[in-house]
Amino acid sequence: MSLEIKTSIIEPRRQTYSHIAKRLGEDKPAARYQEATWDLQPTTNFHYRPTWDPQREIYDKSLTAIKMEDWYSFNDPRQLYYGAYTIARHKMMEAEENHFKFIDKTSMMDLVSGEWQQKVKEFLLPLRHFEWGANMNNCDCSDKSYGAAISQVALFAAMDRLGMAQIISRTGLVLDDSTGKSLDEAKLLWMEADMWQGVRRMTEDSFVLKDWFEMFTAQNFCMDGVVFPLFYDYFDKEGQEHGGSALSMLNEFMQDWGKDERRWMDHLLKVTAAESPENAALLSGWIKEWTDRAIEAFTPIARHVLGSKADEVMAEIRTEINKRAAKSGIEI
Repeated sequence: MSLEIKTSIIEPRRQTYSHIAKRLGEDKPAARYQEATWDLQPTTNFHYRPTWDPQREIYDKSLTAIKMEDWYSFNDPRQLYYGAYTIARHKMMEAEENHFKFIDKTSMMDLVSGEWQQKVKEFLLPLRHFEWGANMNNCDCSDKSYGAAISQVALFAAMDRLGMAQIISRTGLVLDDSTGKSLDEAKLLWMEADMWQGVRRMTEDSFVLKDWFEMFTAQNFCMDGVVFPLFYDYFDKEGQEHGGSALSMLNEFMQDWGKDERRWMDHLLKVTAAESPENAALLSGWIKEWTDRAIEAFTPIARHVLGSKADEVMAEIRTEINKRAAKSGIEI
């Protein structure tokens, strides 16, 4: 007996949704990111204006001084939409969870000198309040920004900042045997310690910025451009001299996330600056102002941790921020 197997190929009537085809072309299949991002934001048939700001539309381009012909000209270089984002973060948090378990099982934190443990309580644990501020700012940007391509990266960043605040909090619990005492002390430092008041003032001032793109730039390019290299590179290297390998493991999520953030933030600024000289000038002014503020705010903390090396380190960080801006077509 012979068996004959036949296959039938069913050609799809169209490759993607009609609103995607308008951008991509009729006969081209779309990537998941494109289908989950392009033109997702509603633009017509709204029943009312927002009651909290009736002079505006629900989605209003005039909420920023930045002008774009097409707000979907920015595409996340990571190609993250909700599904891909949750999978990526699950893997990163799974690795972080394993670090906590390993450090607890092997008592690695006992290898960290007592002097450095105290320093960590003073420079790292109060940073969880800064991370909460970063969550607030990115939530506000996600709410006010125009186009799903930008609003979704802002919301992803907002949720990530809560995760980082939790990691820092858990680090404090490891340091104080889960009593929570170190977190109470960290809050007091954030509220009252002289070296933290510049950061606290800067964070609170950023909350009331009217222009969401300025807020976006201030938080994710300028402040983060100082925080991530300072805390998770320079401070981390300093900790290695005090037996801080366990803390380096717990910082891995933040180190990897900081590199990930640079990719999409630098690309966003590059696309925005290339749109017009007016955009580039606005971005240049914002970056100059908020980088100056961030450098000034974090310098006392850098001096507390790094001593005489602090000023040189802060100069290197400023130079790196200016280089990133220049690569994005923004002269400072």
